Amino acid sequence: MFDKLKAIEEKYDALTAQLSDPEVVADAARYARLAKQHSELTEVVEKFREYRTIDANLTGARELLNETDDAEMQALAREEIALLEKQRAECQLELARLLTPKDPNDGKNVLLEIRAGTGGNEASLFASELLRMYLRYAERQGWRVQILDESLSEVGGLKEGIMLIEGARVYSRLKHESGVHRVQRVPATESAGRIHTSTVTVAVLPEAEEVEVEIDPKDVRIDTFCSSGPGGQSVNTTYSAVRLTHLPTGIVVSMQDEKSQIKNREKAFRILRARLLDLERQKQHEAIAGERRAQVGTGERSEKIRTYNFKENRVTDHRIGLTLHQLDTVLEGDLDSLLDPLVAHFQALKMQTEVAA
Repeated sequence: MFDKLKAIEEKYDALTAQLSDPEVVADAARYARLAKQHSELTEVVEKFREYRTIDANLTGARELLNETDDAEMQALAREEIALLEKQRAECQLELARLLTPKDPNDGKNVLLEIRAGTGGNEASLFASELLRMYLRYAERQGWRVQILDESLSEVGGLKEGIMLIEGARVYSRLKHESGVHRVQRVPATESAGRIHTSTVTVAVLPEAEEVEVEIDPKDVRIDTFCSSGPGGQSVNTTYSAVRLTHLPTGIVVSMQDEKSQIKNREKAFRILRARLLDLERQKQHEAIAGERRAQVGTGERSEKIRTYNFKENRVTDHRIGLTLHQLDTVLEGDLDSLLDPLVAHFQALKMQTEVAA
């Protein structure tokens, strides 16, 4: 690990020198590219230098302990050694985390899809609450949200909703939300006070760039039709709604949110690209399914990942065995108390995999 860290530090110093070169400063594109590389290495280099400082201080404290006969000085030296050993171990662990390969999708925007599962109207009502929860969390993070598609149930719940969330490292925070979310509560229509169990599925897809997913126009059938539902006078009079069918995979995307056919087509292609990228990632995951299942489970969306129990104000994440009695604040968008332990858990598993490899 330390040979790798030294090489990173040398590259960092070389980039620092280049960024001071007048020729580089004069070339805006080159300067921006080098500055980005420099910024990406800054955290690990600073942590490595902190480690070396701690290690040097630890060596000095040990030398002092061996050289002095003064009992008071020896006691102080032992106390300092204990503190420095703890700091060095923490620093080394952080360096291992920083060197663990990052998910290339972590910095991407996401398409978050919510669908009511089993439970009928109660499932759709909870789906709308989850949509609101993610909207509130995005607001807290300063992210931009655009509702791309929304289908409501007869009771005003959400049958299906798709939103685009844009901002800094959105996927890195939300990627572990994919899965089945189970709710346990007494529905408003339940006169006997019995608790019902319903489910909602959530899918978090990194938004694919056009260069990542090439779609051959011959592989896509484009159908247009009249919009249905709210939309004013243009409803059922203009063919503004768009349906894309990707022939090789059978993936179908319909979009009627906008009155403009062009805008609906653009949104539909964004969703199609994300779904095709997700399909490709699933194929790659299947190739290493045995090893992955042994470490973190299958990660498939069919797994129940979380339970929301209203009677006990409890939310439980089954993957890490975490239970919080603050469901009310979680549904208001306070998700960090769940997401921070999840990110740390999966990061630790990834580090263990790297060490074992």
